[in-house]
Amino acid sequence: MSQAARRIDILAFADVQLLDVAGPLQAFASANELSLARGAAVPYMARVVAAVAGEIQSTAGLGLLAQPLPTAQQTTDTLIVAGGRGVHAASKDPAQVAWVRERAAQCRRVASVCTGAFLLAATGLLDERRAVTHWAHCEHLGQRYPAVRVDPSPIFIRDGALWTSAGVTAGIDLALALIEDDLGSALALDVARELVVFLKRPGGQAQFSTTLSLQKTGDRFSDLHAWIAENMAADLSIATLAERTGMSERSFVRHYRAQTGITPARAIDQLRLEAARRLLGDTSFPVKRVAARCGFGSEETMRRSFLRSMGVTPQAYRERFSAGETVDTSTQD
Repeated sequence: MSQAARRIDILAFADVQLLDVAGPLQAFASANELSLARGAAVPYMARVVAAVAGEIQSTAGLGLLAQPLPTAQQTTDTLIVAGGRGVHAASKDPAQVAWVRERAAQCRRVASVCTGAFLLAATGLLDERRAVTHWAHCEHLGQRYPAVRVDPSPIFIRDGALWTSAGVTAGIDLALALIEDDLGSALALDVARELVVFLKRPGGQAQFSTTLSLQKTGDRFSDLHAWIAENMAADLSIATLAERTGMSERSFVRHYRAQTGITPARAIDQLRLEAARRLLGDTSFPVKRVAARCGFGSEETMRRSFLRSMGVTPQAYRERFSAGETVDTSTQD
């Protein structure tokens, strides 16, 4: 652990989301407290900064005391841009955008929480980069900044020195990841325990389940999705699904995509992945049996699907996200 405290600047503005600021701030404060308790140096010096110093009103109605934006002579290790309703006004302010762009060039890393990604995107920093924001704003982010490779699923994304995170409480997940990157997993885990949160959330760090995302736009295919969930290993071809809905294959594909935003084949793959993640994390099934139960056909097919979607193998996923005390299913089919 370095003896020099890392300076963390959290950029706020009028109508900032309170937890986007307070969540990471508390995570860094807890890291300091735990380090001091062990006789180590304080690892972080975190502060809230704003273009207009003084009290910043959050959307929750609670005021935050912000310090002036640091000058070029003042070093910053990590710049974190918060989100909230006010981010859209901030991202249209040329002076604010210019400051973030110039400051980012001097920092070791730059991050955003929730809709703070809009301000980062306005600077061009996210061009051709993978990024995430709150799931409800991902489509808007992609439309407004088409050069950004928006991935709506993860809790947070690291692309080089740029980090972006999903909505609100995901700022804590982001801060824990930054702490782990700086100080190791042991201290990060202790901070997570102190805050009574997961160091790494179960469920593959997804913002929300595939099942919920498919249901959010309506109930037209709710019965079909319920049947799929109970029959993952069955024939889930377009012909079978169309027959169950009483539609022609062509009509089914068209209506399904219009309703859910994805193709039936993509939905089946995501649902099978979600089911496999759940079994890998909560049971002691061998990987081969998980693949069979979820309808992948073979262990290799499931492995390729995991690598394509999450960048890890099923076994690596289990090692990282297993709940620890798994259900003993060795005598079950």
